[in-house]
Amino acid sequence: MQRILDPGQIEAFAQRNIQRLRLPDRARVFSTRAARLRQQSERGAVGHSIGDYLQLMAHLADAQQAALATIEPALPTAEQIAHARTFHMPVVPVGSWQREEQWRESLRSICDALAALPDIPIPVRSVCDRLRALEPEQLEAQAETLLATQTSPVDAASAPFVMAALQVYWVALASRMSIDAIGELDVPGVCPTCGSLPVASVVRADSRSQGLRYLHCALCATEWHMVRVKCSHCQSTKGISYQSIENGPRGLRAECCDTCHTYRKILYQEEDVAVEPVADDLASLALDLLLGEAGYRRANPNPLLWNPS
Repeated sequence: MQRILDPGQIEAFAQRNIQRLRLPDRARVFSTRAARLRQQSERGAVGHSIGDYLQLMAHLADAQQAALATIEPALPTAEQIAHARTFHMPVVPVGSWQREEQWRESLRSICDALAALPDIPIPVRSVCDRLRALEPEQLEAQAETLLATQTSPVDAASAPFVMAALQVYWVALASRMSIDAIGELDVPGVCPTCGSLPVASVVRADSRSQGLRYLHCALCATEWHMVRVKCSHCQSTKGISYQSIENGPRGLRAECCDTCHTYRKILYQEEDVAVEPVADDLASLALDLLLGEAGYRRANPNPLLWNPS
């Protein structure tokens, strides 16, 4: 007799037999994002209507890649790793990890690189100048607010640049971690490395992960497995639907949940091998507008587009 497994048994079986984590590739994580941002800004691409902003974010990602090559923050100790695994906690949690000043050095490096561009918009140059003039305690206060996903008192104009530097710092941690050091959490919708929320999910098509869905961390770029047709926000398997832009890219949809009325974008690598979660999510703002009109809300914002509403 054929045995029929319930969803919980299927997920438990999957977790024992698949690659549960994909850590960021330090050599190209941001350069890959920059290339995708430029591609999605081109005429005929999904992000062409906001092409100038995507081009700016591509320059930002280039600056992030350069900054990443210059920092190596201290990794967690064996005791910290053991504590995190014992209590099913993120190993470098955003809420309590003691940031080194290297993240602020990355921010200065990013601002310097952007300000040096000959065609940089005047408002962006002003933001960079303002950030470079802030005292360390002021920058740390901004970082604390952003990492706590609070909306006040955040400088909305500078938030994407501060988040960009924090991304560099946490990618520098995550990319040098051992997968064995990162345990499983009790909350599957939270990044097991840093405790942040995912920006989108990706159904991978490479030989190691064919057809498997991974959530992509908005901060450290860690990816962790979650079974498909399941809300990544409330974990419901009921009332899941998939929405897309009419005549839009086949590799982009929004996974909508009628239980919590939230959505996250889901990308399909088999339809477009170049998908990149942060870039594709940012480029497809038209889909966000349609879903908002339909009564759904984003589960969490894109770090490069600060929108507290």
